[in-house]
Amino acid sequence: MQETALKGRKFAGSNRAPKTYSTARTCAHKGCGTQLSQYNKREHCYSHAPTKYPRLRGRIVKAEA
Repeated sequence: MQETALKGRKFAGSNRAPKTYSTARTCAHKGCGTQLSQYNKREHCYSHAPTKYPRLRGRIVKAEA
């Protein structure tokens, strides 16, 4: 019988470190004290983030009032 060997390659990803922001940031919403991650570039936490609608090809989505 012939043995089968697996061959692989070294991971060729980026060696660059992820961008970080200040570690002492809190949500910009008034009265919210949620501390934001150092990797989160936004100013609001998930609960208070403004609604974003995806770009849909061929349709216009109206924002809810």
